[in-house]
Amino acid sequence: MRHDTYQKIIENYIDAYNSFDIDRMLLDMHDDIKFENISNGEINLTTNGIAELRNQAELARHLFRERKQTITDIKFNADQVEVKIDYYGILAVDFSDELKTGDVIELKGSSIFRFKDNKIIELKDIG
Repeated sequence: MRHDTYQKIIENYIDAYNSFDIDRMLLDMHDDIKFENISNGEINLTTNGIAELRNQAELARHLFRERKQTITDIKFNADQVEVKIDYYGILAVDFSDELKTGDVIELKGSSIFRFKDNKIIELKDIG
């Protein structure tokens, strides 16, 4: 039963993320949510609490003209779920000298969701 619940929560989060719907992205987040973005083995962003995550999501939504996460695999463990993700995005702003507005980004990564009281208490995006 818990697997079904967790999978629905994750699918709702990803669908909301793809639609830039921040309210729905945060719907199943615990008030004490911790978010980490890990790139090349290093943590490059951390938020603590739903207000910080909302602020970061508001900032990030303006970086992409289009974005889509697609689930390619899900593994359920005791209190966490590891989701393999294919990511596609079109930049809305210049990121650097190499990454410009209109460029396409395609990545493979994973997200680890930990739950408490049927809410996401921790989310790690690893790319």
